[in-house]
Amino acid sequence: MTNPFIRPRRLRSSAGIRAMVRETQLTAADFVYPLFIVPGQKVKKEISTLPGNYHLSPDMAVSMAAEVYALGIPAVEVFGLPEYKDEQGSSAWDMSSPVQQAVQLIKAALPELVIITDVCLCQYTSTGHCGLVKGQTVDNDPSLKLLARVALSHAEAGADMVAPSDMMDGRVLAIREALDQHDFSHVSIMSYAAKYASAYYGPFREAVNSAPQFGDRKTYQMDPANSREALREVELDIAEGADIIMVKPALAYLDIIRQVKDNFTLPVAAYNVSGEYAMIKAAAEKGWIDEKRTVLETLLSMKRAGTDIIITYHAMDAARWLGEDGRR
Repeated sequence: MTNPFIRPRRLRSSAGIRAMVRETQLTAADFVYPLFIVPGQKVKKEISTLPGNYHLSPDMAVSMAAEVYALGIPAVEVFGLPEYKDEQGSSAWDMSSPVQQAVQLIKAALPELVIITDVCLCQYTSTGHCGLVKGQTVDNDPSLKLLARVALSHAEAGADMVAPSDMMDGRVLAIREALDQHDFSHVSIMSYAAKYASAYYGPFREAVNSAPQFGDRKTYQMDPANSREALREVELDIAEGADIIMVKPALAYLDIIRQVKDNFTLPVAAYNVSGEYAMIKAAAEKGWIDEKRTVLETLLSMKRAGTDIIITYHAMDAARWLGEDGRR
């Protein structure tokens, strides 16, 4: 024969050979685990729309963070539910609020664990919108000072990284300037650079009681039909000082992750959002899918698409499974 008979199956013939030629590796170090902090003490209550995840008081968040760290997961992202709401969302920068308390306690107990904080106003405003409202419109520029104030309070509490998720124009620059001016130039910014107005957020909004009281968020979150716009948003956030850029959601936007990875050199994060999580959990509960295999395959697809960091509610389960099976 002048040409060999091509047999790709030779490199699939055993587990050892498959491991040798595997192109993408998924490990616990790829994950960030979200924590939902509520007022009170000794509170650990499962979130009905996110089974296996909990509302935690600051003291209980420390115990959960310790479990996360012990599994080899390097970071948590902290979200909060406030004791009070108002038009400005002032509880978002109140140093006695649950997020700031939790950050202080976790950092004291686990100094090596990376603490990322969500910077937004939707959980804290009486309107449920991510910025100040003027009439029926979210007013961009006045919102920037408030978002910067929130980020600064998180840095003062001990956060290693802040993650603005509001999608106001110019917020990365406003936050970077505020941090630098107050001697927090070492605090990183993970920007929700390409955050889409997605139907996949439903369970999260129940978890943090952040549904808007009127209208929707389509005037500031991105149109799911657009991909070139995502690259523009990423480019702008990089120019304003972002250190890590994020695509959200992940699973329905793997093409966006790949385009971002191919066009920019900053680390790329993706948020495996609540709706993506809930679909798998619901189908697994029905016995329609193998939860472990489906979760790991889903997370692997995000890594293969170009994600360096995956924020996921599956993080603890996936880390345990990967520890049992070795890297995938």
